[in-house]
Amino acid sequence: MLKGSCLCGNIQFETNASPKGVSMCHCSQCRKQSGGVWSSAFVPTSELTIKGDVNWYAASDIAERGFCRNCGSFLFWKAHDEDAISFALGAIDGPTGLTLEKHIFVADKGDYYEIADGLPQSAQ
Repeated sequence: MLKGSCLCGNIQFETNASPKGVSMCHCSQCRKQSGGVWSSAFVPTSELTIKGDVNWYAASDIAERGFCRNCGSFLFWKAHDEDAISFALGAIDGPTGLTLEKHIFVADKGDYYEIADGLPQSAQ
């Protein structure tokens, strides 16, 4: 089981499912919201239990981002047309046991770093 929480502890989440799509997102929205890249994985929406009051921000026509209104932690990303939810790997309490698979939205990455780990990179 993976368990996570926001910085202040007002939101907790957990899953017994095997997360998929372990990635680092370099899009401009993730950079602006996290201050860098956003590491995440996803599970079916029904397999993630969330406790606490998540504030959902409609970041685009296709997805929303969930965060804690108290401490500001950016915890979730959910596309409107998918039955999956991504969660922040940095919010996991303890080791994740996961391995990074890929980088996404690298066309939007900041110019102040290089990606040099040899993993697959997707422009979008």
